[in-house]
Amino acid sequence: MELQFDQVKKMYGKQLALDHFNATLSEGVYGLLGHNGAGKTTLISILIGILEADEGRILLDGVDVKQMGTKYLDRIGYLPQYPLFYKNFRIDEFLKYMCALKGIPKNQVNSRIEEVLELVNLISAYKKKISALSGGMRQRLGIAQAILNRPEILVLDEPTAGLDPGERIRFRNIISRLSKDKLVLLATHIVSDVEYIAKEVLILNKGKLVMQGSPEQLENGIKGKVWEVIVSEEEIESVVEKYQVRNIKRLEGEFSLRIVSEDAPPGRCKKVQPSLEDVFLSIFEK
Repeated sequence: MELQFDQVKKMYGKQLALDHFNATLSEGVYGLLGHNGAGKTTLISILIGILEADEGRILLDGVDVKQMGTKYLDRIGYLPQYPLFYKNFRIDEFLKYMCALKGIPKNQVNSRIEEVLELVNLISAYKKKISALSGGMRQRLGIAQAILNRPEILVLDEPTAGLDPGERIRFRNIISRLSKDKLVLLATHIVSDVEYIAKEVLILNKGKLVMQGSPEQLENGIKGKVWEVIVSEEEIESVVEKYQVRNIKRLEGEFSLRIVSEDAPPGRCKKVQPSLEDVFLSIFEK
């Protein structure tokens, strides 16, 4: 399977939201990284057909998705940033309702629901009301409804917003398991959501695709430019003003700073292994 974005452009009035976006994706997890307003949701909205691009096209296996009609939508699962649920429904009632909306044959409904609840670890809670679920359980229910139709393309928009660290880890593990035979596009501004599970990361800035590659490739691009620096309390202000500082840690009478810089900063410093957060900082703090 190959999903291709070809010169996709979108304007909101005079504001450029997507600037001739080009990318080719296949099976696996892709992280779509960018600050709020970078163009992530606009791109997703065009991909799932709720927004029209001003220019460009999207191709699935070489065919323009506009020509495919509902056959294209049948191949997509979607979890929006703020999913809405009928809170008085039980989990099983909600999923039966979603099966009806997705046109799943009646003789397959029960087996599909059991299948997705097993995948997202909600089997034991299937009779619970949605109003009684935690935030993490609701997000897992959101994934369950998105994969009821066994989609080839799974699109997740800021799926871990508001989740505690444990639920975020659980969520990422579910996504990794689901990606075996699917293309998963996970849009987020939280670097750790994609750092360990993404096959490739696409970084958007002001509607432009500014970087694409595996986390390792992106990190190697700034190798030798990330420093751990020890400075005194008197020096810290001038260093923070001059350099891109990712972390500040107070020590005994001193500070340890993590800095992205072409040249060695002042103070006692040493080069350290880059991370994807360092890459993110090097782009967005310029």
